[in-house]
Amino acid sequence: MKPVFAKFKRVIITSGTLSPITMLPNILNFHPILSKTLTTTLYRQSVQPLVVSRGSDQTFMSTKYKDRENMDILRNYGLLLLRMCETVPDGIVAFFVSYSYLESIVSIWNSMGLLNQILKHKLIFIETSDFTETSISLTNYKTACDNGRGAVFLSVARGKVSEGIDFANHYGRCVLLFGIPYVYTESRVLKARLEFLKKKYRIEEGEFLTFDAMRTAAQCVGRVIRGKTDYGIMVFADNRFNRIDKRSKLPQWILQYLSPAHLNLSTDVAVSMASDFLREMGQAVDKEDQMGVSLWTLKDVEKQPTSKPPPKKLLN
Repeated sequence: MKPVFAKFKRVIITSGTLSPITMLPNILNFHPILSKTLTTTLYRQSVQPLVVSRGSDQTFMSTKYKDRENMDILRNYGLLLLRMCETVPDGIVAFFVSYSYLESIVSIWNSMGLLNQILKHKLIFIETSDFTETSISLTNYKTACDNGRGAVFLSVARGKVSEGIDFANHYGRCVLLFGIPYVYTESRVLKARLEFLKKKYRIEEGEFLTFDAMRTAAQCVGRVIRGKTDYGIMVFADNRFNRIDKRSKLPQWILQYLSPAHLNLSTDVAVSMASDFLREMGQAVDKEDQMGVSLWTLKDVEKQPTSKPPPKKLLN
């Protein structure tokens, strides 16, 4: 960023995933003149975040390394996906913490017979590390959503799908995030970066890793909300999202809809809430209801108070 700051007098940095907003200036070593977190302006609650921490058998779910081979957790994750496929129409996108975890859990679900049950409701497509294969899968996934068959796309956080692909409207009515997408901590490059941040800017290792993981989580779930008339369900499937030190680092446009009633849910309760949400969102939309709230006419714009001019010292 130094070349940018050196070339331009005024730089505006915006993003839907820069949370907490105080972390970025510390990492990039600059002092912002103004920092502001904005919420969304929607005429109806079209975002439904749910923290699912327990399966139907009340087993806590997590992708902690020590729990990744726990068959009860893996089965409950599969049942959560199955129940959502039974309830949610059109497209569902599921994100996993790594390619190896995705391959492992899909193999186990297949041996349990869960994939065959899911196929009764939706077709299954999987992201791979091969760019061409993933592109073909995405094309077929969207075709299945267009023709009414419905589909579920199994993908990886930090992969191609999580950062560059939009699942607007019927292509993504629900996104499931299985676990917290922490970066691989044994990387030599990451270790050097963490050491530099701690020594130079006094940013602790855990603080940065959580910031990075929550930013990635927001990128994943944000794939399904791509406009003011769009709507979707965001499922955070890990009991660690109940902790305030984790979920507080999610962007405000998600937190504003994440009420206490949406925390620490079991699979059954989450599916019931998802069904109620979809029933409400399925009602006809009147454009007049949006005017003045999520949509502005020229008259609405003219009614807004004019902005104060910047201080003279900023203009020099």
